[in-house]
Amino acid sequence: MTRQGNRRRTGRLNGLTIRLLIAAAIAAFSLITYFSSGSVNPVTGEKQHVSISPDQEIAMGVNAAPSMAQQYGGLHPDQEAQAFVKRVGQRIIANSSAKDSPYNYQFHLLADNRTINAFALPGGQVFITAALLSKLESEAQLAGILGHEIGHVIGRHGAEHMAKQKLTQGLISAVGVGTDPNLGRMAASVGQLINMKYGRNDELESDEFGIVLMSEAGYDPRAMIGVMDILESSSGGARQPEIMSSHPNPGNRREQIKITIGKIFPNGVPNGLIP
Repeated sequence: MTRQGNRRRTGRLNGLTIRLLIAAAIAAFSLITYFSSGSVNPVTGEKQHVSISPDQEIAMGVNAAPSMAQQYGGLHPDQEAQAFVKRVGQRIIANSSAKDSPYNYQFHLLADNRTINAFALPGGQVFITAALLSKLESEAQLAGILGHEIGHVIGRHGAEHMAKQKLTQGLISAVGVGTDPNLGRMAASVGQLINMKYGRNDELESDEFGIVLMSEAGYDPRAMIGVMDILESSSGGARQPEIMSSHPNPGNRREQIKITIGKIFPNGVPNGLIP
């Protein structure tokens, strides 16, 4: 090999070394940032990797609430329906362990009468669409859905997901810098699957939270089984593979709900709960 060829080869190796060092630095920084951002959840006692405080979660949710509402046609004009949703939500907060959380809960009925959905923003902003409310058959079913969304807030799932996305993006950037760009794109696909898995775990945890909270507030937790029936029938039988969805399918969630109810009431659900 000629001297010029050796210089080109040495230059390529030096360039690769520099890229690998930069990639290692990005990956190390992302990992250190993620694993050093730990705090104990005041309600669950679980140590979580989050990078924002409860006050920041509240501010984030309050700021985002108006724009999120507009995406669903704004708040529903029926003040009686709004009051019903708020009353059920506030009953859960006042009579369950949710009152021990540091969040400011507000409950909103959205005007959208076509999209079946409910969601919560970090910090305690909870929403349900008119389309989903119209499908429900009892107050306890509404309590189950609101309890589930409160569970997302208590579990700090939004804050956790933000931290995990930041970690995933950092590691993907490291792969892209240090290797072939095609591998970076593959890493991005893997990262999406990882974040979806976290989402499914969050949903199952929130189902359990919801069952506990609604039961503490005096609602019959078996109503959540009916909610799963409603969600399943509303899908029209169309169901994508569970591994590609952030939500477990209603059938699987139904079985987990029954298990949770059995743990809370090993001797059977008592009489007198709100159906």
